[in-house]
Amino acid sequence: MITFIKETILSAIPDAEIHISDPHQDGQHFQALVISPSFQGMPLVKQHHMVMKAMQAAMETSVHALALKTFTPEKWQHAKKDYLP
Repeated sequence: MITFIKETILSAIPDAEIHISDPHQDGQHFQALVISPSFQGMPLVKQHHMVMKAMQAAMETSVHALALKTFTPEKWQHAKKDYLP
């Protein structure tokens, strides 16, 4: 499922760097970190909308929940220490 989520997001945002995790290890609740230059100058709500639009069909059928964090590459450079081991 992690690969499916990543590929689904990449189909809509091909320049994205994506990190997916299943913190509850239940195969239904996922976390996604999406970093893309496409987000530059875009409000956070529009960034999330862009990702969730790509995930719409999966959210109706196979993904119960997706916690989402989006970043431009510049913001990611400052934030990644808080998100990755």
